[in-house]
Amino acid sequence: MSTLTKPNHIGRKISRIRELRDMKQEALAQALGTNQQAISAMENSETIDEQKLIEVAKALGVSAEAIKNFSEESMINYFNTFNDTDFSNSQGAFGHNHQCTFNPLDKVVELYERLVQAEKEKVEYLEKLLKVK
Repeated sequence: MSTLTKPNHIGRKISRIRELRDMKQEALAQALGTNQQAISAMENSETIDEQKLIEVAKALGVSAEAIKNFSEESMINYFNTFNDTDFSNSQGAFGHNHQCTFNPLDKVVELYERLVQAEKEKVEYLEKLLKVK
């Protein structure tokens, strides 16, 4: 039984982060001022120059350390910690306010009162018309 560890393949990590950011090789190439073939070659490389890594990280919107420490397992674990139905805090899981800021019943009552008022006005108008005849 072998206990070989996976190589720290920076190119694959860059490729995976780029995919997670929903970015095509062409878009990354444009951000770096190069072409798609250069990005493909970089993503197939096991190592990358530190300065180039910093430029790539900036284009991807992450830190160079994030690329170096990226792992599929940690991403899966991170996303598995979210529970879509857990909005126990007022901002929810992703910082959106999912709580009602008004009482829906108050809105129903308000609408009903406006409808009743409109009906009263119609009745008054019709009574006026009848009196004229």
